[in-house]
Amino acid sequence: MNHRTIGRASTVAAAIFALAAGLSAGNASAENYKLMTGPQGGTWVPLGGALKAMFEKAIPGSSIQTLPGAGIANVKGVQEGKADFGFGNSISTVDAVNGRAPFTEKATNVCQIANLYPQYFQVVVLADSGINKVEDLKGKSIAVQTRGNTAEAISQNILEAHGMSYKDMGKVNFMASYNDAVSLMKDGHAQAFTLGTTIPAAAVMDLASARDMKLLPVTDSGLAAMKKINAGYNKVIVPGGTYPKQDKDLPVIGYSTHFIVSCKLPADKVYAVTKMMATHIADMAAVNKAMTKLTAKEMAEDIGVPLHPGAAKYYKEDGAI
Repeated sequence: MNHRTIGRASTVAAAIFALAAGLSAGNASAENYKLMTGPQGGTWVPLGGALKAMFEKAIPGSSIQTLPGAGIANVKGVQEGKADFGFGNSISTVDAVNGRAPFTEKATNVCQIANLYPQYFQVVVLADSGINKVEDLKGKSIAVQTRGNTAEAISQNILEAHGMSYKDMGKVNFMASYNDAVSLMKDGHAQAFTLGTTIPAAAVMDLASARDMKLLPVTDSGLAAMKKINAGYNKVIVPGGTYPKQDKDLPVIGYSTHFIVSCKLPADKVYAVTKMMATHIADMAAVNKAMTKLTAKEMAEDIGVPLHPGAAKYYKEDGAI
């Protein structure tokens, strides 16, 4: 091989190395994050899509991957480093931070970004099922979400508060989505299903379009028993007219949806996404009307989950805390 050939080979090799190095550097600089949402048919999936677009603008060059999830599963995902962001439910996240069941140890990598809106735990029954109160569920076929979903845990709690468990049901169907539960109800294979989401829930409206249905109210004694299980439970009202043939206000179990983040994420990144959320509330409300009147001050309220330093910095600058 002559010197000219060797020179050309060296030049090509150098070019290939430079290209490879450039690609490697590009990959190294790319910021990829995972955001866990919720089950299909719930409000977290479309809201997660909206936040994905917002976060990718807030962190230039970033890529946000949205993943299906659920309240408890999302907390575990962030705690274990399998996700960076996620939706959570106040009652179960506080349990995680304190190491209470269904969590086996304290969550030390879960921080708060923002409170978002109230959630309504709804026990939906077929109108002709003969079920008028929680105790009437005994011996019936019910549909709940899969393990790891906050609504599934609440389903166990509400049965416990009324002296029952899954063993007292005729059948318990663990469904991957609210839509699957509705299909089961439409076919008459379940007489009741539970879900935790906003109102009116799309899944409940879907059921109402095919079958007469109603919600079960929570009684004062039922609420007191629930609060003994978890002090984070409260009573919220489903206004009359929310669902077809519902002519009166109905009290049900309530809790809050909030947004969590890995405590390990850099403060500047969390500051950026917190600011994006707080200054684009209208964009989030366009996906979920429950946030129409949300304020930065409400987003920053202490619910017992440590506020990420990046979020705290923004809220302090804004005067929210």
